[in-house]
Amino acid sequence: MNAANDNRVVIFDTTLRDGEQAPGCSMTLNEKLRVAAALRDLRVDVIEAGFPAASPGDFDAVREIAQTIEGPSICGLARCNPKDIRRAWDALKDAECPRIHVFVATSEIHREHKLQMAKDEIIRTAVEGVQLARELCDDVEFSPEDASRTELEYLGEVVEAAIRAGATTVNIPDTVGYTVPGEFYELFSYLKQNVTGIDTIRLSVHCHDDLGMAVANSLAAVQAGARQIECTINGIGERAGNCSLEEVVMAIKTRENFFGVETGIDTKRLYPTSRIVSTVTGMHTPRNKAIVGDNAFAHEAGIHQHGMIQNRATYEIMRPEDVGLSRSNLVLGKHSGRHAFRQRVEQLGFQLDDVELNRCFDEFKALADRKKDMYDRDVEAIIMNADSGKAGPWTIDELHITAGTGTVAAAALLLRHTDGREVREAAEGDGPVAAAFRALEQATGIDLELTNFEVHGVTVGDDAQGEVTVTVEYNGQSFRGHALSTDIVESAAIAYLEVMNRISRRENAEALSDTAGTAATGTP
Repeated sequence: MNAANDNRVVIFDTTLRDGEQAPGCSMTLNEKLRVAAALRDLRVDVIEAGFPAASPGDFDAVREIAQTIEGPSICGLARCNPKDIRRAWDALKDAECPRIHVFVATSEIHREHKLQMAKDEIIRTAVEGVQLARELCDDVEFSPEDASRTELEYLGEVVEAAIRAGATTVNIPDTVGYTVPGEFYELFSYLKQNVTGIDTIRLSVHCHDDLGMAVANSLAAVQAGARQIECTINGIGERAGNCSLEEVVMAIKTRENFFGVETGIDTKRLYPTSRIVSTVTGMHTPRNKAIVGDNAFAHEAGIHQHGMIQNRATYEIMRPEDVGLSRSNLVLGKHSGRHAFRQRVEQLGFQLDDVELNRCFDEFKALADRKKDMYDRDVEAIIMNADSGKAGPWTIDELHITAGTGTVAAAALLLRHTDGREVREAAEGDGPVAAAFRALEQATGIDLELTNFEVHGVTVGDDAQGEVTVTVEYNGQSFRGHALSTDIVESAAIAYLEVMNRISRRENAEALSDTAGTAATGTP
């Protein structure tokens, strides 16, 4: 394959690996599977599912995604050492199209201060890593970490050695978001002109957004010959994040005449996928976020509105429908039937099986009894949050709040357990939410340290749903829960209980595992 003549840009999504490394963005296995399925439906070419050697949880997630998600290549990250690479292959080997992605740092600052390795040692490490990965897997990607701060001639030597060793994709990362578009274009041009074998592999780009130029730098690399872009949904990732998938894809589509390339992304699924990742990670999308933000297609200035009435193209270079954003305002109501609800769900870009649809329809009917007006965002929120607090073992049966100026807030609640127990508890706090949290802790016996509390309005009006995301610490680990309701205190309590349920289920599973292990080995 002569990748240089290919006008198709491969979209490599690393939301589940690099994106998850953002503080507070860790996901459970079920959440990762949900995101992976959404990425498959979005038609990304490669899903980087995780770093299998990083932890048992990462290994399990990569293996589960490799075994269940068909269509895209499933990729696992590994350092250039045998243990990491074999661990990655163990997780990936059942994938329909597996890929091992190996990396080693190459910049002077990394060589001297992180690796304490000479240039020739790093080249040897890279070659050995690629060779071992290639023995296990036909599709091998190599990344020289911090490439944008690596001396050009040396970077060329490393890339050429990796190609000779068998790499099929070579990725050039701007690991710390340091480069600028013109400089990055020159870097890729240098590699294209000076590295033997460069036209036999696919050149890739991976940019971080520390200076706000990840998308611009990625597009500059494409102009210089890169044919794979590594990116994340909503641009999430370490520090300031990664190149935003939806932004770079729509830039290529909208300016196709300029860039002369295309992607295979189903752009109508960009908005639904963005909402799924936002809900799963608890990282709410800013209103002014390009492509998928609430204001991306909003027009308030009078002169803009006048232009839009005459011709949409006056102030819109993309159609909202092209990214899966509905133009609808009020939708359905409490008398709407299941068929109309299913049709609206599909129009919004979501695919639900019968069980999920029935669960969401029941939530919709219950909400419609409480809300005067129902919006598309209400339907989306129901789809995203239908499972919140439902997995048990604890559920809130009653919650009563007393609060007011000059009084101490108090909460009284009734919890039900799946084993039939009922627990009533009351507590006071600095406010109604604090009181509810304290009552939940007393009822379940699980004490949590709240580290972050966010409230996000789903729609408009005094009966709008409030989406609450809580992040807590428990035994040195971070957990996140989210829920929504027209009552903010109720939403907060359900989100807090979701975390408690997750902890309770994990502790019960560990206890059963320990009991089984003791029975099997005969040890006390």
